[in-house]
Amino acid sequence: MPSLRQQRVRELLKRTVGEILRRELDSESCGIITVNDVGMANDLHSAMIFVSVLGSDEQKRTAAKRLKSERSRIQYMLGCEVVLKYTPRIKFELDDAIEAGNRVMSILEEMEQVNPTDPSDSIDGDEDEEEDD
Repeated sequence: MPSLRQQRVRELLKRTVGEILRRELDSESCGIITVNDVGMANDLHSAMIFVSVLGSDEQKRTAAKRLKSERSRIQYMLGCEVVLKYTPRIKFELDDAIEAGNRVMSILEEMEQVNPTDPSDSIDGDEDEEEDD
């Protein structure tokens, strides 16, 4: 279980890296980049930053390349903006959780359109059974 300090540092990094990415990477070429989560090592010396990219496949590839190539510069900016004893070594990981969630929602909507639920249908089936007297 993460300590309170780890949770606070995770939230600080999530907010700060999100601001840096919004400021430094243009949305036209890289799409909209969102920081979903930050995984911290126990010693707070390294962090895995999970990001999602909303945009076309080309924008996702461009964003992944830019995040990889500009990792050290983003880490330097992070060190300038947050006050920590050690600036964590960051690594970016593309996270497709939002896309997976959207896909699940669209499948559920399709199922609902194919099989619309009738409010008169009984959930537990009690109405269909006849009582024996």
